[in-house]
Amino acid sequence: MRTLSLFFFFFTTSLLLGAMGQNSDAANISHLDTLKPIVKSDAEWKKILTKEQYEVMRKEGTERAFTGHLLDNKKRGTYKCAACSLPLFSSKTKFNSGTGWPSFYDRIDPANVKTKEDKSLGVKRTEVHCARCEGHLGHVFEDGPPPTGLRYCINSVSLNFEEKP
Repeated sequence: MRTLSLFFFFFTTSLLLGAMGQNSDAANISHLDTLKPIVKSDAEWKKILTKEQYEVMRKEGTERAFTGHLLDNKKRGTYKCAACSLPLFSSKTKFNSGTGWPSFYDRIDPANVKTKEDKSLGVKRTEVHCARCEGHLGHVFEDGPPPTGLRYCINSVSLNFEEKP
């Protein structure tokens, strides 16, 4: 009888562990699905985005300093990509940099924000893009506050804000 009980204990335990493994794999697959690239033609992006959003997000332009609708936003919530709604920044990491663009010292998830070198103004800078749709967001600089020392300087038109109560 004891042998049978031990068998059921190990059998049940292995089933539970297997199910837990499947759940964690499902979570990882779900995360990967979240970052599945969104590829559209220029014509498709032009239908989805405003003229200014298209210029900034698809042509790597920049909105004028101190004109962005999210610059002075002090509400709690999440800043998402304006093109694909991927969560990028939290209001918890937003700070007033005095530069004229919304600034953040960290991302919600490092996997959601990609960087690449930008030499367009004759100066080496680091450009920031949405990892899912590759929309241009702004730049990141190494002059931000602790704990990261980074300043993600982001165009308001590249973001949508979702308020959290």
